Amino acid sequence: MASVRSVYVLHGPNLNLLGTRRPEVYGTTTLADLEARCAARAAEHGLEAICRQSNHEGELVDWIHEVGAAARDGRSVGAVVNAGAYTHTSIALHDAVEGSECPVVEVHLSNVHAREPFRHHSFLSPVARGVVVGFGVTGYPLAIDGLVALAGGGPGGPP
Repeated sequence: MASVRSVYVLHGPNLNLLGTRRPEVYGTTTLADLEARCAARAAEHGLEAICRQSNHEGELVDWIHEVGAAARDGRSVGAVVNAGAYTHTSIALHDAVEGSECPVVEVHLSNVHAREPFRHHSFLSPVARGVVVGFGVTGYPLAIDGLVALAGGGPGGPP
């Protein structure tokens, strides 16, 4: 029996507080609810969603390496990554995406470009295949759709 291909959904620091932390910015949807939405969208594409959250940069780096290996051997279409504050600080995550050739769509719940100036720069954007910002939890299913399209499994096909 062939295994189902996956899409990873990786959440960075403080996203475990989704639904309670600054609901006026991040909304009231919990992380569990968001992951259920991602699983449902992945299933629409015949994929399994592998959702993980960590407050630790090194763990996110390890997961990016895992996704890169899975993508290279056809087990995954890549990862939707909301690196939280690490987006703006982590050269290590940039290097992990670049080095592992992990297909990534970067996602942010809020429009980071309309917020504090330090949030305007992303170390992930230059190595991501796409970026979705400002659509709240709707951005995650959009990012999954984008990864599928980039993998040749949806409208638009590979770039």
